[in-house]
Amino acid sequence: MTTFDFAGSSVEPGTQRAFEVPVGRLPSGLPVAMTVEVVHGVEPGPVVWLSGAVHGDEIVGVEIIRQVLDLLDPRRLAGTVLAVPIVNVFGFVTGSRYLPDRRDLNRVFPGSERGSLASRLARTFMDRVVEPAAYGIDFHAGSDDRTNLPQIRGNLEDGETRRLAEVFAAPVMMHSETIRGSLREAAGRLGKRVLLFEGGEPRRFSRFAVEMAVPGTLRVLHALGMIPVEVVRAPARPSVECVKSHWVRAPRGGVFRMETHLGAVVAKGEPLGVVTDPVAPGGRAVRSPCDGIVIGHAVNPLVHQGNGLVHVGVVVE
Repeated sequence: MTTFDFAGSSVEPGTQRAFEVPVGRLPSGLPVAMTVEVVHGVEPGPVVWLSGAVHGDEIVGVEIIRQVLDLLDPRRLAGTVLAVPIVNVFGFVTGSRYLPDRRDLNRVFPGSERGSLASRLARTFMDRVVEPAAYGIDFHAGSDDRTNLPQIRGNLEDGETRRLAEVFAAPVMMHSETIRGSLREAAGRLGKRVLLFEGGEPRRFSRFAVEMAVPGTLRVLHALGMIPVEVVRAPARPSVECVKSHWVRAPRGGVFRMETHLGAVVAKGEPLGVVTDPVAPGGRAVRSPCDGIVIGHAVNPLVHQGNGLVHVGVVVE
């Protein structure tokens, strides 16, 4: 096995090394860097990246990647893992989804060396991390006071991506078209296969999401021939596949009192909750538009008309 070249340095086989990749400066003049942990194995194998906090307030990936790194031994690894727990370092330190220029990092990939702060950060990540890799797992959580059932999204029409999604074995997996400017779209254009993990809520290390994602990630690495089987835990059950999903929205403003939960199997017309005035009895019932499974919901009970309340996935028959 040869050395792995990163940022002008060589990482020896069977070693792990942290790199601080410069991504800018604060107005105070202090430098800001993106940490990349390079775990380089002793045998040939693929290069895989793990990325968290592309949205700065979706921090669950930070804990997932930390735990995965703790379980990897470069002396028993084939290939290389590039782990970036915090991609959007600017948003992470302020607890914001966005960068200081209010741009969404996941809408500006592949970025530009001469563009906005977000665009420059995206370009750095593409050049340093995505370019040398063949596969990626990008960890996200719910946004805007929403929580998600752990799920894998990706191009399930691609056989290899589907295989890895099935191996990951999150509670739900779903074919998802890419969004223009997203990391997954930009990487896909380069021929990279990407799994997008969603689980938990912003600003939380959601325990259930972490407990699903850590062994799922290890199963993917094993399926790629990178780690030994004894490191891997078999899934409790295979993923439920959803073909599409529907957000059930608030029919009026008020207080939403939810009567369902993540992972619940629901029938068309089944009550999901009630929107009421703060102290008034009664209210407007909210019902499922289809048979399916609850894959996400709002966590803030105070809602405006049209707010997304419950996300229902339609299961493959």
